[in-house]
Amino acid sequence: MKWLLVFILTLSSLTSAQPVYTGLDQINSYSDLFTGKRIGIITNHTAFTRDGRSIAEIFAAMPGVTIGAYFGPEHGIKGRADAGVRVGSGLDSLQQIPIYSLYGKTRKPTKEMLKDIDMLVFDIQDIGARFYTYIWTMALAMEAAAEQDIPFVVLDRPNPLNGVTVEGNLLDTAYSTFVGLFPIPVRHGLSVGELALLFNGEGWLKNKVKVNLTVIPMNNWKRAQWYDQTGLPFIKPSPNMPNLETAIVYPGMCLLEGTNVSEGRGTLAPFLQFGAPWINSSELANRLNALSLPAVRFEPQTFRPKSMPGMSANPKYKGQLCNGVRIHVTDRDQFNAYTTGIWVVHTIHHLYPEKFKWRVTHFDRLCGTDRVRKAIQKNGNIKALLSSFQEQVALFKQKRKPYLIYK
Repeated sequence: MKWLLVFILTLSSLTSAQPVYTGLDQINSYSDLFTGKRIGIITNHTAFTRDGRSIAEIFAAMPGVTIGAYFGPEHGIKGRADAGVRVGSGLDSLQQIPIYSLYGKTRKPTKEMLKDIDMLVFDIQDIGARFYTYIWTMALAMEAAAEQDIPFVVLDRPNPLNGVTVEGNLLDTAYSTFVGLFPIPVRHGLSVGELALLFNGEGWLKNKVKVNLTVIPMNNWKRAQWYDQTGLPFIKPSPNMPNLETAIVYPGMCLLEGTNVSEGRGTLAPFLQFGAPWINSSELANRLNALSLPAVRFEPQTFRPKSMPGMSANPKYKGQLCNGVRIHVTDRDQFNAYTTGIWVVHTIHHLYPEKFKWRVTHFDRLCGTDRVRKAIQKNGNIKALLSSFQEQVALFKQKRKPYLIYK
């Protein structure tokens, strides 16, 4: 009966919280902020209210407001393009409004794009990991707005991985790229609104410019909440992020993108399974389980990646049988995604040194340092490395305190 009690308590925790309302849900309380403005909206397919109205619908109905342009991030404004694929600009066929891509010729709004814009509004659902690019689209747009003296408004949304847990090393700015521009941990535990306040307040935007920033906050979101405790529908924010289960492991399993091991793209369980034709599934699962990592177990798995339009057109080992493991998180509050990812890479590297290959540049930029890769290559003290990251986490928690909106 113990399992039944746990189930009842878990169900109670999921249903007892008050419904969370996003910044977009609160927009009518801030209508004066937008009145008389020609706005540019940085957004994608995730920008909906609780009752299913899109951001375009909301602003189109707001008196005295004109939508001058849309700006789309990686994967495009409809969220359908593959990871890393350049997206072109276009025109909204219904409204005849320009749609500028911020993942094509430029990743930052240009002066020309902003010439008739009075205000930029950002509303995109983030996933809570440093290398998820939407937050860097926001940062570069904030820079552009500051440079053109245009106010910037963030319509806030929950961090799906909760706002309490912080994990991983700070990014070394020598490794600043579009999968990590500023010195934050892999799991930062902040909403996009709080991140915007941090970026602006710490003077991290280029040339230390400061933007006229307004964050329209959520209502009822508590820091300890996971996304499935908000009552909000989960709209997959990118093609290979179909559910919260995937998001939970992503901050660690994404590291496999920097290797020749398949991270499960080209299957219906990306990041939840990983492998390669040259891996022995049982051997790898046994070695990983022997590490006794907190709140996770590994199960032998085989899969065959294939081209999947709308998810992954050309995955690693397309058409080949991959031997690997499936990851099962047994307690998400105790699970350390980034730590687990490092141990996974370390174990595969140790078991198959002749077959395993690095994509050095990408792996280091995902980690935000070369220390992880070098420690694995030299069979160094991984526990000591991870312990040193805890000191960085403690420093970041202090730095972020002035920018926290929610309790």
